[in-house]
Amino acid sequence: ADICFTTTTMPKMLVNIQLHSKSISYTGCLTQIWFALAFLGLENGILVTMAYDRFVAICHPLRYNVIMNPKLCWLLVLLSFLISVLGALLHTLMALRLSFCTNLEIPHFFCELAHILKLACSDILINNILVYLVTGLLGVVPLSGIIFSYTQIVSSVLKIPSAGGKYKAFSICVSHLIVVSLFYGTGFGVYLSSTGTHSSRKSAVASVMYTVVT
Repeated sequence: ADICFTTTTMPKMLVNIQLHSKSISYTGCLTQIWFALAFLGLENGILVTMAYDRFVAICHPLRYNVIMNPKLCWLLVLLSFLISVLGALLHTLMALRLSFCTNLEIPHFFCELAHILKLACSDILINNILVYLVTGLLGVVPLSGIIFSYTQIVSSVLKIPSAGGKYKAFSICVSHLIVVSLFYGTGFGVYLSSTGTHSSRKSAVASVMYTVVT
């Protein structure tokens, strides 16, 4: 998911730098939006699944192999994939109904939905409502699940008597927590911040954090 997500935006950016050309076609832009949103949603789902995996591993270690069986793992990944594809398709189809002026300049290194909506000549009220609604459902709800999982994990780890046991349990979660913090923190910063208050430069930096660094 990470490789595909990065591949959606980075190669085009590198080609633009090499050729000193910053152009992208209308079709190419919409295609980039779809793939970026699809893999963004997939990564979102996988991060939630990983949090649940760690919750089971630390809070219910003796039942781990029974609960996290291969069938459930594949089902969770498939569910994440379907939700992300449908969400991306919905946003892209809604973007298709918008009209744009010619020779637009996107203040970003890839076609990010939030920036494309700002450049539309037609009314984007429905699109903005959709962005807030989908971001809320596919962002806030999974993040709540991750927070709940880690609340239970911390509670269980604190009950471990040995310092070595606590360290081992926490070390399992550190990398996941760092990625979750970068991914959700910067992602929400881009998609839920007010359009009138955040600059294009800050938005681009935030996007680099959740598209490349994570």
